[in-house]
Amino acid sequence: MDLGISGKRALVCASSKGLGRGCAEALAEAGVNLVLNARGAEALEETATAIRDAYGVDVVTVAADISTAEGQAKVLDAAGQIDILVNNAGGPPPGMWSDWDREDFIKALDANMLAPIAMMKALMPAMMERGWGRVVNITSQSVKAPIAQLGLSNSARTGLTGYVAGTARQVASKGVTINNLLPGIHDTDRAVALDGGVVKAKGISMDEARAARAATIPAGRYGTPAEFGQACAFLCSVHAGFIVGQNLLLDGGATNATI
Repeated sequence: MDLGISGKRALVCASSKGLGRGCAEALAEAGVNLVLNARGAEALEETATAIRDAYGVDVVTVAADISTAEGQAKVLDAAGQIDILVNNAGGPPPGMWSDWDREDFIKALDANMLAPIAMMKALMPAMMERGWGRVVNITSQSVKAPIAQLGLSNSARTGLTGYVAGTARQVASKGVTINNLLPGIHDTDRAVALDGGVVKAKGISMDEARAARAATIPAGRYGTPAEFGQACAFLCSVHAGFIVGQNLLLDGGATNATI
């Protein structure tokens, strides 16, 4: 399918690896030029080189912490005209409800709620003036069904979801859509970290931990960044203009809900 976005320019946050990289690669395959952001410059440049070589698109890199005002300013200064925004940031650490203090919540909110909102506020006005834009926020399946040990993530990402629910309806008439992708378990560094916690807590091997978690997913496996990226690219396409303010689960059926 021709997504109709060749020549557009996308900013993909936290895109040096994992789901962000999957989104960047899928957009590049569709002919989209990229501005890639991540904190680690070395991994970011490796990803940029791989994408340029594979797809022949223009790729600009900005090493910065998108959760900070300084990082956001640096990215926006380098980004130029952006047609597509993919908001993404690593999730906060797991734990118990009693582990977290106010500063832990502030850090989670900065990364997983306030930073995406700041990027939308900065970039959507120009999209609206041009009459076309796409925003995709990478959140979590925990927005639909909270995960007990991920209370920080549950809180921040659900707050972003509420913001998007109203905002998406306010900008849709200007040709700008905002939607959220809700990943379940994908084969990324985040999954490795969470599985490592199970290994330590239960005294089992990593293979055993992964097999046990895969067994809880109806699809019987972890998702891949590539298939996640393709879903993102479709939401960014010309064919998705009537999809507004939605939360799309990509979890292999793990979230047990009727709607």
